[in-house]
Amino acid sequence: MEDIRILVVDDEAAERITLGEVLRLEGYHVTLAASGEQALAIVRQEPMFDLAILDLRLPGMDGLQVLDGIRRISAETIVILITGYGTLETAVQALRKGAYDFLLKPSPVEEVLVAVRRALSELKAGRHRRLLISQLQNTLQALVATTDGLMGVEALSDLEKDDGATVVGDIQIDKGKHLVTYRGQPVELTPTEFRLLECLVGRAGEVCTPQDLVRCAQGYDTDAWGARSIVRVHIRRLRRKLEPDPENPRYILNVRGVGYLFATSPEQALQTLQDED
Repeated sequence: MEDIRILVVDDEAAERITLGEVLRLEGYHVTLAASGEQALAIVRQEPMFDLAILDLRLPGMDGLQVLDGIRRISAETIVILITGYGTLETAVQALRKGAYDFLLKPSPVEEVLVAVRRALSELKAGRHRRLLISQLQNTLQALVATTDGLMGVEALSDLEKDDGATVVGDIQIDKGKHLVTYRGQPVELTPTEFRLLECLVGRAGEVCTPQDLVRCAQGYDTDAWGARSIVRVHIRRLRRKLEPDPENPRYILNVRGVGYLFATSPEQALQTLQDED
């Protein structure tokens, strides 16, 4: 098994030790912390944890504060929050702060392991994607240097295209490589942003409600208020990365009172905006 390092943070010794032993039996390298302060001290000394599992209610610093600290020290570390006192508002707040998942106690061991495996799978996919992006950039730079600049931007864009890719306007999505480019340039998306974009493009030209998008991208159901809160944050980030003018979007459009629509053409975008007036 790949050398995976997991940090478990829980002030309840029985919970902490039991979860640590379960994860060790799965082959992971596990470090335990009894408080948020201890957890951050460990991360500062050893900032190479792949995953952290945090109890929300901790003495001193709570789980959300520890989440903030870990994200600042080690942005790549995936964080799962687990608590017996969860509310929808807390879950939304945790997701906004960058938590990968939010589990409620008592969580069956298999449920925790499923969340861990899923998170590590996405972490691996993200690392592979960044490697591919780096290799692509190096290949393009070498190609430009070799041809002494004779190949134009249009020709390079043609070389980047793959038969398995979906192209809408200036955006190209390669699901097989988990890669998105905008105007020929690789775009770094989080796993959630990539899945959300896939959902929108998969239903291009159709209106998707926030609940539809949460179900499609995250795999669970929530109420309309919670779905709007979750989706709004990721839509804003996607627009910053993919729209020429995020304040006047060309691709990801609001349909007032209903949801979002991915426009396949400027004409469709214009028509949607006119219908909103």
